[in-house]
Amino acid sequence: MIVEVRTYRIKPGRRAEFLEFFKTRAIPALRAAGMDVLGPLLDVENPNQFIWLRSFPTLEQREPLKDAFYGGALWLTEMESIAMPLIDSYGVTLCETDEGYVSAGFEASARK
Repeated sequence: MIVEVRTYRIKPGRRAEFLEFFKTRAIPALRAAGMDVLGPLLDVENPNQFIWLRSFPTLEQREPLKDAFYGGALWLTEMESIAMPLIDSYGVTLCETDEGYVSAGFEASARK
């Protein structure tokens, strides 16, 4: 499994607004597009930052799934204009799980 560890720095004072969008719109849309999501994980030391994880079955499937989502009408006509003005910066660490990795966290998160 391929996992992106995504760290977002939200514009000061806007984290609650972004989190509402993220939980109600982004997570359902990402899952509908075939990606698993775990998070958001709130940074307890920085009120303008949070982390979330997004997984893909394989590295080869990652780009087509992302391209379909970010090239799709929902992102381009609606979600991008809401999300991007709230984000100050973001970073992505691309990881591959070890063969013994258990994905129960992602599976439990996806059931919510």
